[in-house]
Amino acid sequence: MSTYHINLHEAIYSLSDALDLVGVTHIHHGKRVAYMAAECGKRMGWQGQGLDDLFQAAILHDCGVSKTVVHSRLLQFEWELESGHCQIGADLLDSCALTSNISPFVRYHHTHWEELKDMDLPMQVKLSANCIFMVDRVDVLSLASLVDQSNLLLGREHICEKILEKRGIWFCPELVDAFIELSRSEAFWLTLENEHLDGYVSVWLAETPVKAMSFEELRSIVGIFSYIVDAKSSFTKDHSDGVARLARYLGELMGLAETSCEMLELAGLLHDIGKLRQPDELLDKPGKLTDEEYLRIKRHSFDTYSILRNIKGLEQITQWAALHHERVDGSGYPYHLGQGGLPLEARIVAVADMFQALAQNRPYRAAMQPDAIMQELRMQAAEGKIDGGVLDYISDNLDACWQQAVHAGVAEKSLRPASP
Repeated sequence: MSTYHINLHEAIYSLSDALDLVGVTHIHHGKRVAYMAAECGKRMGWQGQGLDDLFQAAILHDCGVSKTVVHSRLLQFEWELESGHCQIGADLLDSCALTSNISPFVRYHHTHWEELKDMDLPMQVKLSANCIFMVDRVDVLSLASLVDQSNLLLGREHICEKILEKRGIWFCPELVDAFIELSRSEAFWLTLENEHLDGYVSVWLAETPVKAMSFEELRSIVGIFSYIVDAKSSFTKDHSDGVARLARYLGELMGLAETSCEMLELAGLLHDIGKLRQPDELLDKPGKLTDEEYLRIKRHSFDTYSILRNIKGLEQITQWAALHHERVDGSGYPYHLGQGGLPLEARIVAVADMFQALAQNRPYRAAMQPDAIMQELRMQAAEGKIDGGVLDYISDNLDACWQQAVHAGVAEKSLRPASP
């Protein structure tokens, strides 16, 4: 197994970028919540690892949300069914050894203080979870305020009144008091603007050194990304796992080095992360896409690149993932690279993606059987769209490739949360 050198904060920041896309227009919610939670934590006297855990949990608090319809409901100040995404997010974080410690913060980040205070949990978990809940609601109120007026300072008095109304009921009194103290500063509110928020978060990014990770550790983080995107549509459940398994298997058949095969698996898991930006109804549309809808879908591979490019140490994986819709004849997207610009690994991911997608039910067609898939892919290869050499390895190992594509994730299914 290879060793990868990754900054965990960069990976978490990129995951937050991916989560931002779910809201389509509601950008940087996780980062604003993380900023406000950290400032409240400092006001409470927290420091060190406890403060860092709070920031990590806050920036990922909505990792259990994949669907835009669920995200829109969370923008309501009061919603009765918010606990579902809390459990999904907690299970996801618990599945990764590097984030399992913050899982309880996410699990209880919508639990009211009058209930939470009597639970058999460490006090720091209760306070951190409730802090995230409080500033999450502050951000929802802030966004509503900006609809009516462009200056957030004009709405801060109303926001503080709403939070004070829930003091001791929804929110811990001491946390509310800390927030009210912070809210007196204009700088606290102005930092919520994107350009100032980026500066605040960049300091946090710089505070963590690069960490040596095993493949399994890195895969467990990447698995969080892939689950979130696959859960966006019932038609793409386990798609990323299937692409990852098949891409790795093809790499092994072709005699690539173990490190390359591992990276192919990771690229397969990450290739569709940019689809989080697409509205649910577009991915679930039963009929043919209009020209305008197709152009909108075509941006997802570039969004994949945009999300992943800031994680140093994943440069090759990012490239292979982002090029999965490029074609050998240059007719693909988003860069229109021909064979000369496409690494072999990118061509492998592209073939694995097409094979696995054809093997799944989609809203506009039923799943295809192996022979029918091969007939379609041979046409693509004959037209110069995909690498015929890669396709030959599937043809010679069709049953095994089918198993890799269709049954990907079965062994892990019991460890993964149910779809939201």
